[in-house]
Amino acid sequence: MSQGLPGDAPLVHDLIGIGFGPSNVAMAIALSEHNARVGRQEAVTAHFFERQPGFGWHRGMLIDDATMQVSFLKDLVTLRNPTSEYSFLCYLQSRGRLVDFVNHKNLFPLRVEFHDYFEWAAAKVDDMVSYGYEVVAVEPVVRDGAIEYLDVTARSGTDTVVHRARNLVIGTGLRPLMPEGVERTDRVWHNSELLTKVEALDGANPGRFVVVGAGQSAAENVAYLHRRFPEAEICAVFSRYGYSPADDSSFANRIFDPAAVDEYFAAPGDVKRKLMDYHGNTNYSVVDIDLIDDLYRQAYQEKVLGTERLRFINVSRLTGVEERDGRVHARITSLVSGEETVLDADVVVYATGYSPADPTGLLGPVAEHCLRDEEGRIRVERDYRLTTDPELRCRIYLQGGTEHTHGITSSLLSNTAVRVGEILDSILDRGPAAPAQNGPRPVADGIGLAS
Repeated sequence: MSQGLPGDAPLVHDLIGIGFGPSNVAMAIALSEHNARVGRQEAVTAHFFERQPGFGWHRGMLIDDATMQVSFLKDLVTLRNPTSEYSFLCYLQSRGRLVDFVNHKNLFPLRVEFHDYFEWAAAKVDDMVSYGYEVVAVEPVVRDGAIEYLDVTARSGTDTVVHRARNLVIGTGLRPLMPEGVERTDRVWHNSELLTKVEALDGANPGRFVVVGAGQSAAENVAYLHRRFPEAEICAVFSRYGYSPADDSSFANRIFDPAAVDEYFAAPGDVKRKLMDYHGNTNYSVVDIDLIDDLYRQAYQEKVLGTERLRFINVSRLTGVEERDGRVHARITSLVSGEETVLDADVVVYATGYSPADPTGLLGPVAEHCLRDEEGRIRVERDYRLTTDPELRCRIYLQGGTEHTHGITSSLLSNTAVRVGEILDSILDRGPAAPAQNGPRPVADGIGLAS
């Protein structure tokens, strides 16, 4: 624990961001727009670290015909600042496709197009990010008996940097979730790596894929593999009778409104649980109705023609996988009869969702100052700030992992633009930052600091 002695402190940033996915790109944009408005004297200084070598968002699922499930107006800025030059519409204008998009009469862009928008926006604020740097430690800096700053250590190869922060914003995204005891291999995949893994099959002639899951990603995997490998059998395994349609009706979509976050945050615990039960079908284990219809139509056509390659093994569960002799032996158990069937497959794909990373895992000894509720979950204030004891004077904000406090939009794009505005307002409420007096200091191994 550093005592923050004068003369040895690195340059102090108002904000350090961990991760540079869509949420923290939106944060950087909000900061950039604020700084352009107020001028240098009142500017908020910030820097972000991203372990990937460049911007990337679910690259393994950028299937060429997959579309977004949210309106293009829920981009990185529009709900916070409709006049922003960082909007999806400005991106389209820069790419020469604005008129074409308008004529398309569609609120939902291709996923690959929205990824290109994210890259375009991230490039406009890339002076605020160090790519290829993984944050490996967060250390408290104590002054007058309280933690006044946080020292953030990031590493890229042999290069190590230490930056000091008054505020920290964690946006490390989601982690692929696999069933307990199942490890990813060359033949056992998580859907997040679909396109990368498929490339390794070039020249091969797989005969059977098994896809596990009943959500949008699972259905997209089934459709893509069926199209990509015209000789292969695609077996979809799920516990339901069939895919359930997502409820994207106008009234149900109010669960994603900014005002709904206020209501959810203020609601008692039992009401929070009811709201999640009522509206889970807007996002969890549900599929776009057009995709459901396409898959059913394809399966029926194959049945008529006697060329069934698309199989739906419903009311069943994949209860075991074993790799042997270059194949995967998938054990499937009927939930009705308990009967077991073994399918020999070339690949098993688990479309089993994601889990938020534990933000306190990065915080080291600072995590001891973060308070938890009666169920052991981290406590979070309305402004997305971790609830901490009085000894921790600097603030730590979360972009994700707040579903239990802020509702269903926690890990979704719907509220990103509004959320970063609220975080920025919270930071600014503390008053203008005092100018940093100290220059960079070397780290223990003598390697200089990044600017």
